[in-house]
Amino acid sequence: MPAVVLRDLDQRPLDQALTELHALTERHGYLVVVCSPATPEPVVRRLHTLRALLESDRIALFRPELPPLGMAVLARQLRQLASCDLSPGVIASAGRLLTHYIHAGAVLGSVAKLDRVPVGLKAHAKSWVPGSQFAVVAHPEPQLVRVAPGATLKGPEFGTWMVVAKGQLQSDWLGGLAEEWTAHALRETPLPAESPRWWGTGRLIEFCSHLADLSVLYQLVTSVRQSSCHWCGLDVIGDRCVFCSATPPVHEPHAPRALERRTPA
Repeated sequence: MPAVVLRDLDQRPLDQALTELHALTERHGYLVVVCSPATPEPVVRRLHTLRALLESDRIALFRPELPPLGMAVLARQLRQLASCDLSPGVIASAGRLLTHYIHAGAVLGSVAKLDRVPVGLKAHAKSWVPGSQFAVVAHPEPQLVRVAPGATLKGPEFGTWMVVAKGQLQSDWLGGLAEEWTAHALRETPLPAESPRWWGTGRLIEFCSHLADLSVLYQLVTSVRQSSCHWCGLDVIGDRCVFCSATPPVHEPHAPRALERRTPA
């Protein structure tokens, strides 16, 4: 399924962006807008404004805590699933499920400006030593090690593919990591434009380990219990509808009625 890049939303006239989003919704029926945490706040506000003006529950705004390359991988997975016999609500809510199976990180030439992963004072100090490199995992759980013989990172416990995007850094360390994580294959892709801002440096090599087989993705999503959103009626997985943001109603248990003690006349 095709993906559309919504460019310069905060810079174009509002009516122009509104026309584009309305046309996309009418053409495809439902839209899942995957938005990176590194996206500037004016763009995010414009997205919410456009959705509100269209008064549409057919537009889902999804902003998972993933680095830019992980976001690109997730968007590709959702495009793969969109070619299957899955409803829009299931595809949209599958994004939250699939993020648990994405391991995303980078090799950095400096962690001085890294604020996405906890960095200790010792790592900050070593960051100023010429030639230092650091390996970082931002998702699913933060990890940081200095690149050196024997350095390792905890990886997935299932078979994955690894994709690598090179910035202004050279390192052979990732080849060893791919072997250690038993990746089926290693392929390269261009570095996302948001990556230097997200990682705090342009001296980086971003990597992402993920599930690539469509049959595996489909089986994973369809194995989860589906339910109908009580508000918009779409089939979803999980506890919240991504399109209308409704959560299942909470039914409080009825308090037992106190038995009246009658005094005999």
